[in-house]
Amino acid sequence: MSGTPSLPRILVVDDDRAFRLSSAELLRQDGYEVIGVEDGNAAVAALRDGSYDLVLLDLRMPGADGLRVLETLRTWGESTPILMITGYGSIDTAVRALHLGGDDFLTKPVDPDLLSSRVAELLERRPSARRIDEESLKGVVGRSPAMQTVFEAVRTVAATDATVLLMGETGTGKEIVAHAIHDLSPRKERAFVPVNCASFAEGVLESELFGHVRGAFTGAVRDKTGYFEAAHGGTILLDEIGDIGPSVQQRLLRVLQERQIVAVGDTRPRPVDVRVIAATNRKLEQEIARGAFREDLYYRVNVFRIELPPLRARQSDIPLLVESVVQRLRDADTMFERLSCSPLAMRLLRTYGWPGNVRQLFAVVESAAIRAGGGRIEAQYLPDEIRLGDRDRVSDGERYRTVAEADERSMIVTALVEAHGVKARAAELLGMGRTTLWRKMKQYGLE
Repeated sequence: MSGTPSLPRILVVDDDRAFRLSSAELLRQDGYEVIGVEDGNAAVAALRDGSYDLVLLDLRMPGADGLRVLETLRTWGESTPILMITGYGSIDTAVRALHLGGDDFLTKPVDPDLLSSRVAELLERRPSARRIDEESLKGVVGRSPAMQTVFEAVRTVAATDATVLLMGETGTGKEIVAHAIHDLSPRKERAFVPVNCASFAEGVLESELFGHVRGAFTGAVRDKTGYFEAAHGGTILLDEIGDIGPSVQQRLLRVLQERQIVAVGDTRPRPVDVRVIAATNRKLEQEIARGAFREDLYYRVNVFRIELPPLRARQSDIPLLVESVVQRLRDADTMFERLSCSPLAMRLLRTYGWPGNVRQLFAVVESAAIRAGGGRIEAQYLPDEIRLGDRDRVSDGERYRTVAEADERSMIVTALVEAHGVKARAAELLGMGRTTLWRKMKQYGLE
């Protein structure tokens, strides 16, 4: 029996009838097809006979418990995400479940909003969903609504020859998106030429973009082909276009209007067939207002505009982005073949603000993977600003005030699981004092 393709199927396994029914109803309201069973034997039968996108699994049940179900499913080679339900008193069981291949867990009593968000995140991280995104958008990763809007725009404009303006903060992946547009376009067999305009002085940038003839200036001992000619038939990315000076802006306007270039020191125009993608982290409207950017050039590059969201606006994509880095490292070096990320480390990554966006996330994960020796990325391998929080904004005793209470409770339990119940070690992982941890455990009923 198979579910409706557009409606993910979830199996809820719990001997607590009230929890099973309430969880099933909540998940149905979230738009999923839900089947509920009351014990491990029924769960194994259901999993043998049907296909499910996620299993919500109670670890402590009479008869075949959750561990037995988990072990059976992984023995079959199934990669179905498993969200486990446990109690604080089941620390050892939770540790074993994680080692057997459980994906995440929540503790009873389960907060409904937290359950909804965890289920959504695990469904987004499914390998099948990841393959769809990576294959269709050439490495642009994300399942959040914000990124789906970007994907739709990329697919729409890629088939055309329109000039594209990519707007977004530093590190949001503008070059990756530009490359995806090129790879999905009719020009994909020709060159993709990225140029960081901010890395050249204005006089040098003119020569780099448009080329020069011998004798054009001191040191010009031979003719030089510029980036525009190198991209003939393909695509050129003018990254940081908001940083170019007036002389280059004027020349660029002519290229966009006439599809011709004139090399520095030459008078003869040369035709070029190039698709232009521009990118900037500046607000070009503000640059126009202060006279730093030509308004007529702005209208030429702003034909089709795509705004890339900062990572803090799509935090549900973080597990998928982390997995993409992990998979890339696994593929590149056998040192990382067993690389993974602990639940606590993942939650810390999800609650950080990421001022450097996706680029910063990738660097942090790669650094942590090296510190972990290619094994499991634990919280202790993350930078202090992520592991300990912002000391300038909050006191040591209140570092986790920025995390919702329900999620904070879950993070504490996760740390206790990873520390095998040793409170001093859990406090160290969380970056808080032992007194603070004991107080919070009392606050959340975890004594």
